[in-house]
Amino acid sequence: MVTALFAGIAPAVLAIVSQAVIRVAKRSLTHPLFVAVAVAAFLAIALFGAPFPIVIAVAALIGWTVHKLAPHVLKKGNGHGGDGGPAPLIPDDALHHVQPSWRSAGKTLAVGLVAWWLPVAAVALLLGTDSVFTTQGLFFSGTALVTFGGAYAVLAFVAQRAVETYAWLTPGEMVRGLALAETTPGPLIMVVQFVAFLGAYRDPGALTPWAGALLGALLTTWVTFVPCFLFIFLGAPHVERLRHNTAISAALTGITAAVVGVIANLALYFAEHTLFARTFTWAWGPFSIQFPELSTVSPIALAITVAALAMTFVLKWPMLRILGICALLGLGTVLLQ
Repeated sequence: MVTALFAGIAPAVLAIVSQAVIRVAKRSLTHPLFVAVAVAAFLAIALFGAPFPIVIAVAALIGWTVHKLAPHVLKKGNGHGGDGGPAPLIPDDALHHVQPSWRSAGKTLAVGLVAWWLPVAAVALLLGTDSVFTTQGLFFSGTALVTFGGAYAVLAFVAQRAVETYAWLTPGEMVRGLALAETTPGPLIMVVQFVAFLGAYRDPGALTPWAGALLGALLTTWVTFVPCFLFIFLGAPHVERLRHNTAISAALTGITAAVVGVIANLALYFAEHTLFARTFTWAWGPFSIQFPELSTVSPIALAITVAALAMTFVLKWPMLRILGICALLGLGTVLLQ
């Protein structure tokens, strides 16, 4: 029954991710140049397996270069300003009164770095630098540093590394983890916990599988959250000054355009491993891309996907209703069989 529920939820998530691609694209692809950035980001990941941080860095550089050489391309309010809503009850000036201080920043950085890296150092000393826990601590620490563009963008990077590089879980399990995360708020932390849990369960080292899985999930939660809080405490005194910095805004505009391609790649990943039972890799020189085996298509998954797309784009139903109906459809197919 649980498998059947996830068989219904996964196609629903494919529709939700597709909706996210369109929503971000409408907001950020305001010029042919940014369309080209999105396409290039998609091809860089899909064909060359380019790491997400490199894609983001190049996109930021493109945005900054455009700001310097052709500022007219960057339209006013290109997705990083306010939405024109009502004025806040408490003005920003009344909240942001703390002046930046090198001394305060130094203390915050010192405490944050110790809190961040102490658990990672502990597992490295106690369980070995080659243990899955040390690898997960380092990997998800790096993931926390590149959480640009929302959860969908960085989850494409997590899926790429967790499945292809570290083999912590299979593509199908990654899809089910992403589907599970959509049933609750906070998909990013849900997925990284899920990935770390399975990875540590299968390679617990000297620990029992359940103890290893729990340690991996807790460590991953810690190294995902602590850097984010550190960024907040360090950046809060500078927010008012940086929010009007046109160079930073231009770099973020380039990143947002690239995120469209990254999320589109995630949607493709979803489609391949939701609708088809098997895929194969086609490689030619530096190019490498996965194709589904068309003969392994699942008619049930395809039908639920079509229903989810109709509910999302035609009926425009809320996400939780779509997830619930698709879960029931998945369960119903098993009961009918």
